[in-house]
Amino acid sequence: MLNVLLLLVGLGLIVFGANALVDGDSTIARKAGVSEFVIGLTIVGFGTSCPELVVSLTGAIQGNPDIAIGNVVGSNIFNVL
Repeated sequence: MLNVLLLLVGLGLIVFGANALVDGDSTIARKAGVSEFVIGLTIVGFGTSCPELVVSLTGAIQGNPDIAIGNVVGSNIFNVL
C-alpha cells in the first residue's frame, strides 16, 4: 500500500514539475522576446540531458569509462527511436 501511495505522489510531483517547467520557460521566452521553440530547444533540451550528463561524468570520474561511453551511445540510440 505504501508503494502505491509513493508511486502516486511521485507521479503527481512529476506532473507538477513538468507544468512548472513549461510555464516558466514560456515566461522566459516572452520576457526575452525569444520564440518558445528556441527556449524549448535549449533550456528544456539541457534539462532532459542532465541525467545522462551526470551518469557519464560520474562513471568517468570513478574510472569506469565504459559506463560513460555506454550511456552516451545508448542515450543517442534511444533518442533516435
